[in-house]
Amino acid sequence: MGTAFQKVAITTVLLIGNFSSWAHAQTLNKCGNGPLMVGQKQVGVASYFAQNCNQPWQGQNMQMEFSYTQNIPEWAFKRAARHLLQRNIKDQKIQAVFNPITDLYRPVRSGDLYRLKYNHATQSLSLSLNQQNLGQLQHPLAQQYFNIWLGPQPFSVKLKQQLIK
Repeated sequence: MGTAFQKVAITTVLLIGNFSSWAHAQTLNKCGNGPLMVGQKQVGVASYFAQNCNQPWQGQNMQMEFSYTQNIPEWAFKRAARHLLQRNIKDQKIQAVFNPITDLYRPVRSGDLYRLKYNHATQSLSLSLNQQNLGQLQHPLAQQYFNIWLGPQPFSVKLKQQLIK
């Protein structure tokens, strides 16, 4: 009876330890935020979260959130995403990898929140709107989608600087 209890206790400790490591790895820290500007008009706020804000965004779990204060049609998201991916990723085959995620965009109204989350272990990118999962992309290059905001030619250089200080 004592041996069985010890095995259960050891298994429980190991499971809790593994869960704790997993939970810690999943913890994201808010690294920065800034206004989403279209021309001279602020349409929302973007926030960047990462496991380690002092490390480059590539190669770690990360997330971006976009809180909107204006209505935006879905075509505007899709057009901007494709344009910015072309600007930051020259290979058209790689650009095409991201079409399934870009196609998920929906129109937003004031108060809506888009969340784009990357899991490094599974190489998966998920998109949600108001906490409803719209879909995901699992691909070795999935994290490169963040080039739209964090790449060499981002949506806004000023916003990029505010996100990754």
